[in-house]
Amino acid sequence: MTPRLQLEKAAWRWVESVKPEEISQEHIELAYRINLPACKRGTCRRNCKGNPNCLVGIGEQTWLGEIDENAFHNIDDPNSERRDKNTFVGLTNLGATCYVNTFLQVWFHNLELRRSLYQCYNSRAQEHNTESDYEPQSICEHLQYLFALLQNSNRKYIDPSGLVKALGLDTGQQQDAQEFSKLFLSLLEDTLSKQKSLTLQNVIQQQFCGQFSYVTVCNQCGRSSARPSRFYELELNIQGHKNLTDCVTEFLKEEKLDGDNRYLCENCQSKQNATRRIRLHSLPPTLNLQLMRFVFDRQTGHKKKLNTYISFPEQLDMAPFFEVTKDKKCVYELSAVLIHRGVSAYSGHYIAHVKDARTSDWYKFNDEEIEKMEGKKLQLGTEDDFAETVKSQTRKPKCSKGYHCSRNAYMLVYKIQEEETIDPSKTTVQVPEFLQRLVDQDNHKFEEWCSEMSDMRKQSVDKGKAKHEEVKELYELLPARDGEPYEFIPLDWLKKWLDDSTAIKKIDSTHFLCSHGKLHPDKVGDVKRISQPAGQVLYERYGGGPRLDGSTLCRECVGQRCRVLRLKNQLNEDHKEVSNLVKRTVSDEGYWVGKASLRSWRQLALKQLEKDEHESKPSNGESNGKGEHADNNQECNPELSEGNEEEMKTFNEDIVCTHGGLSILDTERKLVSSEVWTKLRAYFPEALEFTQDQSPCTHCQTLEQEEKDNEAVSKMMALDQKNQLLNLFHEKNRPTLTKWPQDTDLLYVVPLFFVDEWRKFIRRPTKSSPVSSVGNSLLVCPHGGFMFTYDSLINGDTQHIALLWPSEWEVIRKLFIVDQPISIHCLRQSSPTGLTTSYTTQPDLCWDCREGFLFQQQKDLREYTQATIYIRKIIDDKRMIKEAVPELTASSSEAEEEKEEQPKVAGGTDPDFSQSEDGAKRLKLSDGNAAGVTSLETNTTKLGGIRRSTRHRKLRGEKALIVSANQTLKELKIQIMHAFSVAPFDQNLSIDGKNLTDDSATLGSLGVIPESIISLKADEPIADFAAMDDVYQVGMPEEGFKGTGLLGH
Repeated sequence: MTPRLQLEKAAWRWVESVKPEEISQEHIELAYRINLPACKRGTCRRNCKGNPNCLVGIGEQTWLGEIDENAFHNIDDPNSERRDKNTFVGLTNLGATCYVNTFLQVWFHNLELRRSLYQCYNSRAQEHNTESDYEPQSICEHLQYLFALLQNSNRKYIDPSGLVKALGLDTGQQQDAQEFSKLFLSLLEDTLSKQKSLTLQNVIQQQFCGQFSYVTVCNQCGRSSARPSRFYELELNIQGHKNLTDCVTEFLKEEKLDGDNRYLCENCQSKQNATRRIRLHSLPPTLNLQLMRFVFDRQTGHKKKLNTYISFPEQLDMAPFFEVTKDKKCVYELSAVLIHRGVSAYSGHYIAHVKDARTSDWYKFNDEEIEKMEGKKLQLGTEDDFAETVKSQTRKPKCSKGYHCSRNAYMLVYKIQEEETIDPSKTTVQVPEFLQRLVDQDNHKFEEWCSEMSDMRKQSVDKGKAKHEEVKELYELLPARDGEPYEFIPLDWLKKWLDDSTAIKKIDSTHFLCSHGKLHPDKVGDVKRISQPAGQVLYERYGGGPRLDGSTLCRECVGQRCRVLRLKNQLNEDHKEVSNLVKRTVSDEGYWVGKASLRSWRQLALKQLEKDEHESKPSNGESNGKGEHADNNQECNPELSEGNEEEMKTFNEDIVCTHGGLSILDTERKLVSSEVWTKLRAYFPEALEFTQDQSPCTHCQTLEQEEKDNEAVSKMMALDQKNQLLNLFHEKNRPTLTKWPQDTDLLYVVPLFFVDEWRKFIRRPTKSSPVSSVGNSLLVCPHGGFMFTYDSLINGDTQHIALLWPSEWEVIRKLFIVDQPISIHCLRQSSPTGLTTSYTTQPDLCWDCREGFLFQQQKDLREYTQATIYIRKIIDDKRMIKEAVPELTASSSEAEEEKEEQPKVAGGTDPDFSQSEDGAKRLKLSDGNAAGVTSLETNTTKLGGIRRSTRHRKLRGEKALIVSANQTLKELKIQIMHAFSVAPFDQNLSIDGKNLTDDSATLGSLGVIPESIISLKADEPIADFAAMDDVYQVGMPEEGFKGTGLLGH
């Protein structure tokens, strides 16, 4: 396969020796590559886009040869969705509802429960018109319909979303399966209690409810008291046990009541030491044993899973656990094992092993998939080893005959052992007629869907076979033979025609036409040349146009391309010659040329040539001045290689002013000889011509002189203001509030923003605008009152203001427009106790606005939504990561100004400033307090037009987090865990020496404000990978079934 660029160069190589007027038909066919040899199958891995005769690799390989009819469709066999004979129906997992599916399958196989549910009165189902879809309302109706579908549906699996939605469960969140079992049975019992039949009202109790008593014996008097209680399952602790018998024994064992837990004996009338145990009275036909695998870990504050192996029997004799066994059936047979696969309590997968009551066969129910166990024995299989962790590679213990071992079983269901001579009708449950009609309706819809899918498959196969024959027939006709008529077909259309998945549209050739209505020579790589008979068949079947045959080869476009290519070759020579000529001194008449134009004139010339030929294809030389001829021109003329200017549109536009005359910027233009200008003018005939004697634009000269005069006035103004306010400019001899000056009782106040802007003007009068007014309204409220007290100014609010001497204020009033004077008065009075000093402001303080201002400040600090705080990790108890002084940074413009404005001081420090604890530079005072004027706007709060700039330099071992005020401390610990890889239970957090311990408290209530620094001390991590996984799973507080229908009753 010849490279495309190589084919393109070969197609136009003849232009070097042929002038446009000498072009023949042979040259045109060379340009359109008519006579290139066609590629043969097997020689090209992909299609040659530069060769219009290459018909290989366009999708034909799919159709040539024999094709399996399954390749003509992407529709699965609908019979794969059909229920197999003698199998059960699965349930769709809606996201994280596998725990629901397992219990539904276990309850479905409880024949007594299923039979009772079928007997429930359901007027909606009995009166339902089968022409519309049945929509159950109550939980009982949903369970009825679901069980009927599980029993007689033709589907391989059904969708339980109706029941899940009715319960209000979140399908994306996995819940506690054991809690779901309790709540659902409680809800079902409550629902059935409204039935008229007494048998139906008590079905849950009859099936699942047993009785025991809490028996307490006083050690002092020996009195025994019993408190009866009902249970629906026995919750057995498995920690420290190896078999089920030990778990039940511990559940019933005697407990000592002593110390603070002593028993109040009614006989002794006082608290006495006692013993308490559980005494079994009766067991239900269906005995649910909850193995407490999911327990609360006090150390982590989360649930965790106990991956302990527990042995349990297929036949369980409960007689040893009764005190009296007369007339009691105590032997149970295992009927279901519920499995949780996974190491974490917050993730994993639930499956159920259930025994068929009719055949005694065991089945594994895994959502949609149902697998029958070989033989009639329970086989937990290798999936029970799924919980192996890196930390614990516990070997599975050997099990005795009739026993099973599992580290993932969390619930065991035992059924009372029945006599072998059992009535066969007890193992058969008939679906009531009213429910069977609904099942038949759903089966009918399913059969219609299967039929529709089969028809679609058949249509796709028939269409594919027809297309197969069409392609095999036409592909043989496609190649155009030498000397025979031919046509051009778009390559993309041919590919879509051979792609069965794409709908075939009409043939559209309009995108390949030149301005003369013929085939553009640049588009020949996007079309394929085929025989005219093949083109005739394609246009008859699919239509479209315009048809591009041999008469559509454009002589005009080929001639224009020939001229352009020849000029491009000449352009390279002219470019080298001009580069050499501009280095010479101009001796005769010269012409002004823009330096930028001179640097990019070759690129502009290429654009001009393309514009002349009215073509849209960009030239290679257009991109950043680099093309196939872009050799080392910078080396030829260093003066012309200063850099890349903005893209120029016309030659010499860079020395034309806004008035259309010669620019006054003589540094931007260069004088060239008439020989250079003649060569350039040949490429740019419309470029403006400026001779050596041409005068610059008079309007621009006038404006330039006016600008110089204005700068002189600004300099004089700045010098005058500086001389009158010299101490204010240099920040010398400044008054302070902490040490009131002795020689005055009056100081004036202006915004610090005004002083900063004024200093900028004084330092750079030609670059900054002069300050015309003092905006004291920034410091007063809408009622005209002052916003700060003397005490607040002492304690930090001086960062908003600058203090002035009375003499300076008089100068300020003369030089600037003052909207409102603000002053602070010091009143000294003698008293019996001595000299007292008080301070007042003019205007007076507005207390209402002041309180509102402070309240808003505190509110902003407590009600933020997206703020940055810093977590600083402590290395050990004795030392913290060294706190460096925060680095004062500024924006690029501010940094540049400060660099010019700050005077250089030996030693690299500024003797006039001290570093405060919060990182702000403040003017040094004799008593060590901060000055009234702050030199840098660091750590200031925003007030009106006063800009706040808070800058914090992160230290080593410190990370920034984005938090909100209503976020809990627990959620913050999760963020810290991801940032520092420290588990929440290993984190000790503090702020300003105060420990943060309440995980449920919000950050706002704990005093965490924006820019706070929280110290993190990490305890030694616990090497429990399962516990760490649990923490990662809990991003939000666990709410269980809050808000669902399970708690609504």
